Amino acid sequence: MPKNDAILGTSPLRKEGRAKVLGTAQYIDDQNLPGMWHGSTVRSSIARGRIRAIHFAPEIDWTQFAIVRSSDIPGENTIVHLTKDHPCLADREVNHPEEPILLLTHPEKAALLAAVAGVSIDYEELAGVFTIDESEAAVANNSADRIIWQGSEQGGTANCFKQYRMYSGEARATEDGLAAAFEAADFIVEGEYHTGAQEHLYIEPNGVIAECETDAAGNVVGVCVRGSMQCPYYVVHALSLIFNLPEAKCRVIQTETGGAFGGKEDSPPSSAHTRLYSP
Repeated sequence: MPKNDAILGTSPLRKEGRAKVLGTAQYIDDQNLPGMWHGSTVRSSIARGRIRAIHFAPEIDWTQFAIVRSSDIPGENTIVHLTKDHPCLADREVNHPEEPILLLTHPEKAALLAAVAGVSIDYEELAGVFTIDESEAAVANNSADRIIWQGSEQGGTANCFKQYRMYSGEARATEDGLAAAFEAADFIVEGEYHTGAQEHLYIEPNGVIAECETDAAGNVVGVCVRGSMQCPYYVVHALSLIFNLPEAKCRVIQTETGGAFGGKEDSPPSSAHTRLYSP
């Protein structure tokens, strides 16, 4: 039998390490396909509100762009990860800053910068909910104007997408045991702790290149997405829903990934939907 070298306690070479250190790794932003269009997203500028109107700057020739609204989505207007908790494109309301509203595509990447700046959105602003305490208070006081989420057929309750209770054994016995432990404790130390927001710093941007196959009538019958991601199977599931296609018709290819840290599990489906609406 061949001798197996020990792995534990060693520092194996990263297969992609040399290319990344030398700058020769080909990330998704380094790749191009013939006739490729570029996509960008128009996002909300407020925390919460109703969309009253969308205005397009008259000095821009919008016939040169493909403009996609939520009504253009052939399947479900949802980006699913663990649950269907947010739309692909906002329809009538926005519930957080930078929520996607429109997709714009054009053959020239530079043209998109002016186009995104040339779209203005008129809102009726609504009260935002910015902390867990505010969210729970809105539910406790039945403040209809501050209850953003009522729950859905996917689960959840008012202002709460998911709730999990974990026990080491039978629930009642665990609760009783905890109560007895606190009752018998010599000291009880209580504290409140806050942590700031975090954002990952990758050595490449989030992005994908997407292709779609259409039939004679222009209907999408298959999609192929390649890009920077951690979990290709999440993207397959998301694409299947939004394009109303069987998963066998949704091909996803993970390209060179320059860092992830958990942050590239949820963003690739959003990027993929954006890029797939190019002509």
